[in-house]
Amino acid sequence: MDTAVLQRSLAILESMVLNSQDLYQKVAQEITIGQLIPHLQGTDQDIQTYTIAVINALFLKAPEDKRQFDESSVNILDCPLTEMAHILAQKQLRSIILSNVIRSPKPINDEMAHQLYVLQVLTFNLLEDRMMTKMDPQDQAQRDIIFELRRIAFDVECEPNNSGSIEKRKSMYTRDYKKLGFINHVNPAMDFTQIPPGMLALDNMLYFARHHQDAYIRIVLENSSREDKHECPFGRSSIELTKMLCETLKVGELPSENCHDFHPMFFTHDRSFEEFFCICIQLLNKTWKEMRATSEDFNKVMQVVRDQIMRALTQKPNSLDQLKSRLQNLSYTEILKIRQSERMNQEDFQSRPILELREKIQPEIMELIKQQRLNRLCDGTCFRKISSRRRQDKFWYCRLSPNHKVLHYGDLEESPQGEVSHDLLQEKLPVADIKAVVTGKDCPHMKEKGALKQNKEVLELAFSVLYESDEYLNFIAPDKHEYCVWTDGLNALLGKEMTSDFTKSDMDTLLSMEMKLRLLDLENIQIPEAPPPIPKEPSNYDFVYDCN
Repeated sequence: MDTAVLQRSLAILESMVLNSQDLYQKVAQEITIGQLIPHLQGTDQDIQTYTIAVINALFLKAPEDKRQFDESSVNILDCPLTEMAHILAQKQLRSIILSNVIRSPKPINDEMAHQLYVLQVLTFNLLEDRMMTKMDPQDQAQRDIIFELRRIAFDVECEPNNSGSIEKRKSMYTRDYKKLGFINHVNPAMDFTQIPPGMLALDNMLYFARHHQDAYIRIVLENSSREDKHECPFGRSSIELTKMLCETLKVGELPSENCHDFHPMFFTHDRSFEEFFCICIQLLNKTWKEMRATSEDFNKVMQVVRDQIMRALTQKPNSLDQLKSRLQNLSYTEILKIRQSERMNQEDFQSRPILELREKIQPEIMELIKQQRLNRLCDGTCFRKISSRRRQDKFWYCRLSPNHKVLHYGDLEESPQGEVSHDLLQEKLPVADIKAVVTGKDCPHMKEKGALKQNKEVLELAFSVLYESDEYLNFIAPDKHEYCVWTDGLNALLGKEMTSDFTKSDMDTLLSMEMKLRLLDLENIQIPEAPPPIPKEPSNYDFVYDCN
């Protein structure tokens, strides 16, 4: 068939289904899944897009009421939603789309991405019925699911009705349900009366227990062996996690007309939502341990888990295994680092009021750094004497007087164990006599001929103080830290700018800390660009409060 004709035909079918109930019935009698699948197996992406659009339209218009359905028929268009989904699964529609569309060598265009997103949303919407169904505490079939969770976790046989007293059995059940992490230990069925997530949470728990039995047993036993306040309640966590996943995937909401946000990994498994839950419940237990959480921290843990899941989903993993590896890299520690980095780079921190606050704080921080440098100079430092013969067995000590007016220095026989008092340092250099501070190649002791000229490490640690006309006091710092401290301190004494890398690092750290402390009360509050208007003056000032 001509490609253009086929495209038009599929587009007309989609329009008929979406816009007229009568025409939908006509299409229902004619079009079969067998006729649609070959168009997905071709190589023309436009044809594939129109085909998925038709399937999506049929999903949207499928009746929700229960009616008679012949499973041997290949006609899927006049059946209830759940039965339609069952037939589509039988025809392996998901795997056909995965292999021929998503994993096709051709890049997916925007229209195809939109249709895949719509199909993803409509598929997840099949969970809405279970999500909005409350558990009936009197329904024995539903209660048996909870018994099954207990049996798998603790490997117990179902006790006959006459085994032991009723009180003993109730006590044993209550103990086990507490270990399983239910809120209501006596009657856990009451935990599933909240909608959402309703019975969907129990379905997920049972799927996890049956299909990932080792992980399920490990989580339950691991937490039941902890202190009560540190255990991660499996039952409560599963219910809240299911609710969170339904919100994240927008279960029950109609697809947006302009969204292209489909996730390839949800097309890699027939029970993708349940598998997604299984991965996330293990993540929750891992994060709980990393946070060393208690029962009071439950909501905080859920917020971190939500953040981990959302960040992993934005990376669009191609498979569920790839999702696992992404979540492994998003540990609690990593999430804290990312949040801190984002907080510093977010728009609020670049807004005019924040920048003005930074400028106002900077002089205070710089003064604090200056005082620290001068205090270190007052403590003093031991320097090595390096002669032209390269003998390094002699030392000398230099320190600033407490009033910051005199440098005291003198030779030592050996390296001191602590501070050297001013009385032992015979030489003095008034700060007022210092004319300049030079570093590196500009130092006179670095211009001398010899091996020192070639020593780059020594060159980077050298500085000199110029006093009188041509007199120098030459230094070689023991390490980079002391070099920065002394050059900064000497420049501060001379009223010059401190420019070392150490000063920049200290400024960034202290300024960041001070900004966070000052803005702590404004977290999650939008800071306006312009200041609020000053209110008008009152008509009079006769509002003095009379204390009597």
